Amino acid sequence: MSTQTRTRSATRTPRKGRSAEVTRLMPTWLIAVLTTLLCVLVLVPVAYIFLASLNSDVGVARGEFWPSQFSLESYTKIWRSVGLGKGIINSLVVSGAVAVVSALIAIGTAYVLVRFSFPGRLTMLRGLLGLQSIPGTLMLLPVFVLFASIGAWVGITIIGTLWGLFIAYLTFALPFSTWVMVTYLRGLPRELEEAARIDGASNMGILFRIIVPLSWPGIVVSGIFAFLLGWNDVLFASIFTKPNTATAAIVLQVFSASQEGGAIPVYSQMMAAALVCAAPVVILYFIFQRYLVGGLTAGGVK
Repeated sequence: MSTQTRTRSATRTPRKGRSAEVTRLMPTWLIAVLTTLLCVLVLVPVAYIFLASLNSDVGVARGEFWPSQFSLESYTKIWRSVGLGKGIINSLVVSGAVAVVSALIAIGTAYVLVRFSFPGRLTMLRGLLGLQSIPGTLMLLPVFVLFASIGAWVGITIIGTLWGLFIAYLTFALPFSTWVMVTYLRGLPRELEEAARIDGASNMGILFRIIVPLSWPGIVVSGIFAFLLGWNDVLFASIFTKPNTATAAIVLQVFSASQEGGAIPVYSQMMAAALVCAAPVVILYFIFQRYLVGGLTAGGVK
């Protein structure tokens, strides 16, 4: 019996190995090659931008990949050339406010849409998906006319202010943030809420004591995507801002038209400004990276 058992186990082991190899999508060497190529495609442009920021404008204009002389002069000039510091502060204020407010509103809205049944619930869920298909360029003129008309009717200035830009970004960030939270809350067990309700918790108590602590990955994902919406936008910021309320994206656009000495564009300063503007987003991803995986994959497995 022991001999037969060993023989069966010996014959079963290769089968498991073969099944694992068959179910593998790609061989290991091909995965390594593709991963290396993808890393090269991403890291080479970043390396060029970094080296160009340490070069002179003339050296970058000549096409030098490796600087003939390393210098941090561009990192000191960008703060007084076109007001990069003011642009970064404006972007942080607007994008941070959009991220926080959209995440707070999204989790409350998603809780109502997922846990309660009422007329128009499915229509609202379908509307959230439908709003994602509308391009922002199509809404630029209607939103501008609407804000200008409301400002003239109420007697306040909306165009050219940071809070007007905040409302515009919030309008586009809320549908996506709400849908992310709807997907995440569908994966949370109802038993926890039922147990809290038996103990006498109200709907608001369940939301803030049960749902919110368990939904941090989804909240972080929706907040980060809302932050990126405001941070990377150029179209709405170019129309809804003035020179004193310009965001970092508009400042980078101004850098592309700037010239040093009236002849050579400030290529090196442009690269340095691009790295400085990308730093807050990179830091944000590093801080909240442990929440991103759980939030993005929520609802994928039932």
